This record gives sequence, C-alpha cells and structure tokens, in this order.
Amino acid sequence: MHGYGLTPQQPTTPRPSQATLTAVRVILVLVTVLSCGLLGWAAMLRLAIVTRRPRDWILLVVVALLNGGLFVFIMATPDDPDDMSDAAAVVLFLWLVGVLAGVITYYLYAEIRHYNSLGSTPTPTLPSPYAATAPVHPAPLPYQQQHVVQPRPQPNPYTVPTPPPTPTPAPQRLDQVRAELDELSDYLRKENREHKEGEGR
Repeated sequence: MHGYGLTPQQPTTPRPSQATLTAVRVILVLVTVLSCGLLGWAAMLRLAIVTRRPRDWILLVVVALLNGGLFVFIMATPDDPDDMSDAAAVVLFLWLVGVLAGVITYYLYAEIRHYNSLGSTPTPTLPSPYAATAPVHPAPLPYQQQHVVQPRPQPNPYTVPTPPPTPTPAPQRLDQVRAELDELSDYLRKENREHKEGEGR
C-alpha cells in the first residue's frame, strides 16, 4: 500500500557529470590506441552497457572477433619484420587502422549522442504527504467564460423566524363578493314576495 494514493517513482540513474564522461572517454580511447586496437572491445563494452541497444551488443561481438582474428594474424607472422611479405604488412596495417578508427569513431559518436538525447535529468523529489490534500486552484477562465456566482445568504440561527404575512384579499375581489351577495339577497327577496303573494290568493 502506498500512502495518499501516490505511486512510487521509478529510481532513475543520475547522469554523470561532463568531467567524468570526458575522463572515461579519454581513458578508453588511449587504451584502444596504445593496445593497437586489441583492447577496442573495452570501449564497445562500455557503450553497450550504457545504451543497452541490441545493435551495440552485436558490434561488441564483431569487434571482439576482429580483435581475436588480428591477434591470431599477428601471432602467425614471423618475428623478424624482414621476413614478413609486403602483402602481409599491408593487411596488418589496414586491419589495425580499420579497427582503431572504427571503434574510436563509433564509440565517441554513439556515446555523445546517447547522453545528449538524455539531456539534463531533473533531480528526483520526494512527494509530500500533504500534496494530495492541498487544495487545487483551477486556472482562471477567460473574461468571456467567467460567471459571477452570488453567495447564498446563510440563515442566522439566533433570529426568531417571523411568520409569513397573511395575504389580504385584493379590493377588487371584495367588490365582486359584495356584488354577488347583493344579487343573492335581491333574488331571495323577490322569491319571498312571490311566495307571499301566492299564499294571499
């Protein structure tokens, strides 16, 4: 369980400083040159570990095979340089220069490109336990989209509620009721007179 609903951040390996990278590159290039290319696999091994690309692992195997073949070729040549044929000397020279130039050029190019693509990695920060409970303020809306919301008045619990006023009938309604009562009384009087006259006959 992770507190406050936050997922743990994956640990990121910090990028080495530029001075460290330069020092490592200079050492690997010197090792490759001083060993006449026989230790060129060391630079390719570092590159494959850093980039973790299948292509760099394949090139590491190719360089190791070329170095092994070069070592076997050197051991097969006679110890006396005068006994070596011109063709063997040309092959040995081209092999050495090809391995040296290829390893150094590709190693420097690929590693510099790899670290430039990474850029400067930000330092990881630990999430605050209060980050999840902090209020989030939305970005202000443009002027056209803003709606003014009037706050609702809160009732005061200490005031005595006043009863609603009783509705008073409108004067027009009173006049109508009075007229209807007058008509009814006239009708009753008329009926009463007719009834009395009928009895007198």
